[in-house]
Amino acid sequence: MTKTIHFNAFDMNCVGHQSPGLWAHPRDKSWKYKDLDYWQDLARTLERGIFDGIFIADVIGYYDVYKGNNYHAIHQAAQIPVNDPIQLAAPIALATEHLGIGITASTSFEHPYTFARRLATADHHTKGRIGWNIVTSYLESGAKNVGQTGLQRHDNRYEIANEYLEVIYKLLEGSWEEGAVVRDREARVFTLPEKVHEIGHHGKYFHVPGYGLTEPSPQRTPVLYQAGASGPGKKFAAEHAECVFVAAQTKTILRNYILDIEERLRVAGRSRADIRIYNLLTVIVDETDEKARDRFRDYLDYVSYDGALTFMSGWTGVDFSHYAPDDLVRKVETNAIHSAIESLSEGDPNKRWTIRELAEWGGIGGMGPVVVGSAQTVADELQAWVEETGVDGFNLAYAVTPETFESIVDLLVPELQRRGVYPKAYKPGTLREKLFGKGPYLSETHPANRYRDIEAVKRSQALLPTGS
Repeated sequence: MTKTIHFNAFDMNCVGHQSPGLWAHPRDKSWKYKDLDYWQDLARTLERGIFDGIFIADVIGYYDVYKGNNYHAIHQAAQIPVNDPIQLAAPIALATEHLGIGITASTSFEHPYTFARRLATADHHTKGRIGWNIVTSYLESGAKNVGQTGLQRHDNRYEIANEYLEVIYKLLEGSWEEGAVVRDREARVFTLPEKVHEIGHHGKYFHVPGYGLTEPSPQRTPVLYQAGASGPGKKFAAEHAECVFVAAQTKTILRNYILDIEERLRVAGRSRADIRIYNLLTVIVDETDEKARDRFRDYLDYVSYDGALTFMSGWTGVDFSHYAPDDLVRKVETNAIHSAIESLSEGDPNKRWTIRELAEWGGIGGMGPVVVGSAQTVADELQAWVEETGVDGFNLAYAVTPETFESIVDLLVPELQRRGVYPKAYKPGTLREKLFGKGPYLSETHPANRYRDIEAVKRSQALLPTGS
């Protein structure tokens, strides 16, 4: 097998991220999340390991589904406290030359006009190494605390997200033409006004009549990440995303997901080569299988049962405290992450989950599988996942940080490089150029392309009936 394997580091500007209780491990340093030196040191390690990027997750709100309150979320630091992800972009960029920086921001809680400026600013400051992980959010607590009466219904959130993206494309792709900024000192003209356009957006959810605030950044629209796994989420990913994150627990689930996405890409007029798919995974690697198993057993001693079910209840919208530990997970219609409960209840006919197994599984690395062993053992397993599913790479969560990532870089990456299945150097250019080997802008087959001639778009939309 010669297909190249790619890695992202999955992290969050908080304590512990997806391994509740592991913050108490004596070697864990996630409590230093407030320290920029911590993030810069981690970024240097990841760049040494030729990671595609660091993907910084985020939530607005807190996990209060489990037992009907947020006691265990606060008690176990289950993604609270949590800091703003986008403010990490500049310091990480200063410490590295190539590492991509994916930041998470929700289409449910921030207006696209102001967010477009924040996104473009980060892309400028990083010289084109920004990616945006598009989420629609799933926590009712977040909606209530930004003044909404509650979270929009799941499918409706994607309807809003589609219009949100339209506004972003108009602002970043269409408002400022190529060559608008001339910086002509002799003529004393910085920008040619005739090359800067109002976008004239008047939609169902957003009204943005005016100009974009920023001149075009190196990528215009940063690389688009998305983790859609429900029906509407997969449709959204096939139409918009360039990097897709999945949390498949088994190869069967992952392979079926990829086949579905490939068909949806075809319908959307895009190809499989237009995207990279990464599956969530946690790697526990050491010099030998026995040492790795010992390390894993050591980590397990710190897992918080209540912390794990706090996450699982928040992700699925199901309060698992209502069930006995040996009850089977059943599909329940909720307004949270539909794919999470679907994959656990019916994603693989050969696997049924009890509540106890769910807590044990989610105690390290969240919803993804955990691979334990020597570099040779782990490399064999990762290659098997790629061969059997067609996945492009892995979004690597940690058990203990930075130890998990340091072990991967020092032990696993050299083994994969020896096998000829892992990059030995970065490609030049922006994050998009590094990932796809083409230009810095979204491809011609991407829907953003239709907004580049904004005056033509406005003329076309003026001909549409009101409300269409």
